[in-house]
Amino acid sequence: MKACFCQGMTLVELLLALALGAMLILGATGMLLAVSASHAAQASHARIDDSGRYAMDAIARALRQSAYVNYVNYVSGDAGAVPLLPAAHDSASLAGLDAHSLSRNSEGISNPLPDAMQGSDVLAVRFQGAGPADGGDGSVLNCAGFGVGAPASEGERGWSIFYVAIASDGEAELRCKYRGASSWGADALIRGVDSFQVLYGLDTDTPPDGVANQYVNATALAARDAALGLAGESEPERQRDLQRRTHWKRVTSVRLALLLHGENDQGGKAGQTGPPQFDLFGAPYSETDGAADVGTRITVASLPPAQQGRVRKLVQTTVTLRNAAL
Repeated sequence: MKACFCQGMTLVELLLALALGAMLILGATGMLLAVSASHAAQASHARIDDSGRYAMDAIARALRQSAYVNYVNYVSGDAGAVPLLPAAHDSASLAGLDAHSLSRNSEGISNPLPDAMQGSDVLAVRFQGAGPADGGDGSVLNCAGFGVGAPASEGERGWSIFYVAIASDGEAELRCKYRGASSWGADALIRGVDSFQVLYGLDTDTPPDGVANQYVNATALAARDAALGLAGESEPERQRDLQRRTHWKRVTSVRLALLLHGENDQGGKAGQTGPPQFDLFGAPYSETDGAADVGTRITVASLPPAQQGRVRKLVQTTVTLRNAAL
């Protein structure tokens, strides 16, 4: 028989091999965690992009539908709709509130609730439908996608209302409020809202030329209306005069801004890689009007600690109204 002179690993060699293996495992784990974090950040960015695009498209469609009147009914004599010619004393097709929220079941934007999230605004759009009163003919939809029929009176025009509210899990949502067949309702459009802000392009020329000369918030429009010297001996008469002359009917475009955040914390304060401050309508507006228009400047450090490390994106657009603000 041949003698075997094979030797095993010494203790030092074994410890060295274990140490090298542990280093390789730690390195691979670190790379895996980095790749996972990068994937999560990219997915969060993608979700924010999709949410912002969807929300702005929904609001823009509603705004372009504002003051819509189905004049075809008057020409064709559509038996399924009640013709309703707009009058000068009808309420404006746009309305809004600064730094407020709403209840799902309240009438329109009446009885507003206190601000729900960073001074977020309320935007309300009015329009006529088409077809039978019960759901219409499907050609005119509100912000929730439900058909709106031709109104029998000015007060029965359709509504698309956008506002921010807090969901049951504490997350802020941009909601669409609408009037159903028998009651009011509201559905969430997107989640993860830090602030929703609206400015209105006001045509101050006399006579109006249809071009916005300045952008103001809802509070400024309400102040201009309050300064009007209204004609009429009774309150109903003065209200009709206000509806004829309201500055809301001089709005020709609307500027929108949404600050959105991702679903997951990306590392807390230390992991925050975005800007420390967001000016939703630009720094010049924040410097001159930000103190009176809460929510147009958001400082990340002022947000709840659990939200400070999240991915954020600012989405902005300006929508020109197609129809005269009757």
